[in-house]
Amino acid sequence: QVQLVESGGGLVQPGDSLRLSCAASGRTFSTYGMGWFRQAPGKEREFVAAVTPSGARTYYADSVKGRFTISRDNAKNTVYLQMNSLKPEDTAVYYCAADRLGSSRLEVPSIKEFQYDYWGQGTQVTVSS
Repeated sequence: QVQLVESGGGLVQPGDSLRLSCAASGRTFSTYGMGWFRQAPGKEREFVAAVTPSGARTYYADSVKGRFTISRDNAKNTVYLQMNSLKPEDTAVYYCAADRLGSSRLEVPSIKEFQYDYWGQGTQVTVSS
């Protein structure tokens, strides 16, 4: 079993920055594709960003490209989401997810919810003026 724990959420003003962290258990973290999703009130959960097991490839939703950066530190079993220029529309619960078969996807990022096997509990990000 794999456990994922997000941290770093909070209340910020528009234009501010936050860095989310996701700590994973287990010895196979470096074989997982990792992703971030978010869910706002009344909306479906949506893809935000993904990174392949080696960290070589990333992919972003159009709504966050240029503002958010996903990265990982396999030595620390941790994935990060650096969020800059935050907007009220970014307000949501942010979830970290692990794709167990990421190492079999030839460095193609996983962007669909069904591709992920493990999920964290989420961390709240609120952007309000």
